[in-house]
Amino acid sequence: MKAATISQLKTELHALGQSELIALCLRLARFKAENKELMTYLLYEQHDELTFINNVKQEMDGLFGSINFHSLHHAKKSIRKTGRIISKYIRFSGSRRVEAELLIHFCRNLKESGFPLHEHSPLYKFYTNLLVKINKSLVALHPDLQFDFKKEIESLSDTRKH
Repeated sequence: MKAATISQLKTELHALGQSELIALCLRLARFKAENKELMTYLLYEQHDELTFINNVKQEMDGLFGSINFHSLHHAKKSIRKTGRIISKYIRFSGSRRVEAELLIHFCRNLKESGFPLHEHSPLYKFYTNLLVKINKSLVALHPDLQFDFKKEIESLSDTRKH
């Protein structure tokens, strides 16, 4: 089956009544956990960005606390998994500020974990790509926020310092 375009879906959704829209949204939520998570964000958390950021940071801290850094293989897998979860939350918000704050917090956790990134090239490349991504998201922010975030990024740039 070929998926309809966004404009076709938008036209079709405008033609539906309120009860039909509610039923359609609930049906979407049942099919995938990510759809349900997105709807939860849009309905409950979108209005308070700061609380959302703090909740995600707490979840991230918990995920980093459970990483087994004694096994290189498991540590790499856990770090990547945490990165995928953070990327999902960033997609939900669609905000450059949220993206910058969460990625900076992720990089800070990774750096403070004591994991020798510079000795493992795939994770070092992953880390440096995150720093590039943060810098790209800063361009769209207010200059005052850019200044604050750039200070934090400078402290994250050298992975050999702990």
